[in-house]
Amino acid sequence: METDLIESFAPIADEHSRLLILGTMPGVRSLQKQEYYGHPRNAFWPLIAELTGHRPSDDYAAKTAMLHEARIALWDVCRECRREGSLDSNIRGERPNAIAALIARHPAIRAVAFNGQPAARLFRRHIGTIDGRELDYLVLPSTSPAYAIPFERKLAGWRAILPYLT
Repeated sequence: METDLIESFAPIADEHSRLLILGTMPGVRSLQKQEYYGHPRNAFWPLIAELTGHRPSDDYAAKTAMLHEARIALWDVCRECRREGSLDSNIRGERPNAIAALIARHPAIRAVAFNGQPAARLFRRHIGTIDGRELDYLVLPSTSPAYAIPFERKLAGWRAILPYLT
């Protein structure tokens, strides 16, 4: 059975972004809500709030403002793919986003952080490295509820982004 083609969202980035966080592709709930990390059990927004000293919010505009204030850009490795459900292991026929072009337009970006191993693998498969830029690459624990480790362990791994936010 052929699944429908799904498309990622536009990036969240501005001229002050210092860190680019890459996921794989929005899950079903995120696509329904048209919001990054829209599943209520995904730890992404609580982790970012904790690391940046913000109060968690359900308001998407407040969440994206938190990213801008923290100088975090957000996007996905995949521009489009076919996937049944939300699991990264079900991604097929993916085409990458223009990540090198995004980084070229945002010269303050110093590091690329991957939200889980699948995002890092897809990046290596489709992009490899960004030519002409000295960037650090960080592979962080997935914030997905499917990656069942305690929040505190995810938080400990995500602390690796803190040096890039100052």
